[in-house]
Amino acid sequence: MFEELGFENLTAPEAVLYFALVIGVAFGILAQITKFCFRRTLVGSDRRAAAGVWFTALAVAVAGTQAAVSAGLIEFSDHRLMAGDLPWLAIVVGGLLFGAGMVLTRGCASRLTVLGGTGNLRALTVIIVFAITAHATMKGLFAPLRVALGNVTVPLGDMNTLAALPGGVWLFTGLIVATALILAARSGVRPTMLLTAALLGALVPLAWVGTGFILYDDFDVIPFESLSFTRPASDTLFWTIAGTSVSAGFGTGLIGGVLLGALAASVATGTFVWQSFESPAQTGRYMTGAVFMGIGGVLAGGCTVGAGLSGVPTLSVAAILAIVTMAAGAWITDALLTRSAGARGAQQATQGLQPAE
Repeated sequence: MFEELGFENLTAPEAVLYFALVIGVAFGILAQITKFCFRRTLVGSDRRAAAGVWFTALAVAVAGTQAAVSAGLIEFSDHRLMAGDLPWLAIVVGGLLFGAGMVLTRGCASRLTVLGGTGNLRALTVIIVFAITAHATMKGLFAPLRVALGNVTVPLGDMNTLAALPGGVWLFTGLIVATALILAARSGVRPTMLLTAALLGALVPLAWVGTGFILYDDFDVIPFESLSFTRPASDTLFWTIAGTSVSAGFGTGLIGGVLLGALAASVATGTFVWQSFESPAQTGRYMTGAVFMGIGGVLAGGCTVGAGLSGVPTLSVAAILAIVTMAAGAWITDALLTRSAGARGAQQATQGLQPAE
């Protein structure tokens, strides 16, 4: 469709950069307002409210994406999420690592990118290490690990999507949307916040349609993609250090837009504040989590946004497996940390010491 828009001095790759920048700014603003974060829905002190926001966004993302598919605007048959051979071991290992990492860093990749725009230097540092590790997993030091795990597959054929199961597309779309809306309704979150979360969720089908239909050009093909943070973080890092030889694309525009949007929202609301690490131990924990997320995000095929908020709406079995294992990784890690903290507290008590804050 891009050639019909009448642009004379703008190519499709250039247009998608500006499009992603707008999407990113909107995401940064909306995510900062709603405190959108998958980790918080699982192990946060306010997990019920966080779940209301996350599942509202998911419901809109699923409904909007499948409506676009039904209208013939986009289709996912050739997308990487629909590969006939499911790399189950890579997804499971990657999901568990990513889930563990987001607990160690107290935020998933999307949330940390948003926090980076609000002056949180811990989050910015984590995102940089995350991007380096993700790039190393795709093309560098950890690439052999990715290849080895990715070669362990199970053939799914046409069963790579829920749409192929009895009941078809609309049964599973309806089930996911209804379940998400019920969880959102029971969260107790005020309607205005849920509406803001719905606007955030609408960015997912907007991005799919934008890259797969509106900006599609037969002569200058751009990747068909939506919101995600693993590959975009890697691409942004690579473009930052080699911009004269590598062009900025959707991912670079998205990351830049999220940072700008979060910055604008935090300044406007008076919540911008510089923050840094508090101790060497905290630094080590966050760096470990960043590495886990970088490796895990690549192995799992995306982060909680790429595989979750954007991936689940495609009804991909791979995406659903990824987000489920990320949740499992987060729960397991949180339980281990809680047990470890309890053991330290008991030991200090027996020694007549006050537990550390």
